Amino acid sequence: MNDVKSLSHSKWRCKYHIVFAPKYRRQAIYRQLKQDVGKILRDLCERKKVKIIEAE
Repeated sequence: MNDVKSLSHSKWRCKYHIVFAPKYRRQAIYRQLKQDVGKILRDLCERKKVKIIEAE
């Protein structure tokens, strides 16, 4: 898989590691937010044509 992008003067490979860590981890709230944040991230990745390699 060739995921290296380039221009006439540069080459790059964009990879991001996103960590969601809420300040207050009350389980009742955290479960609901976790689902909502996951949905938002999946939608954004789909719009930008980004492949999610691993989600946990």
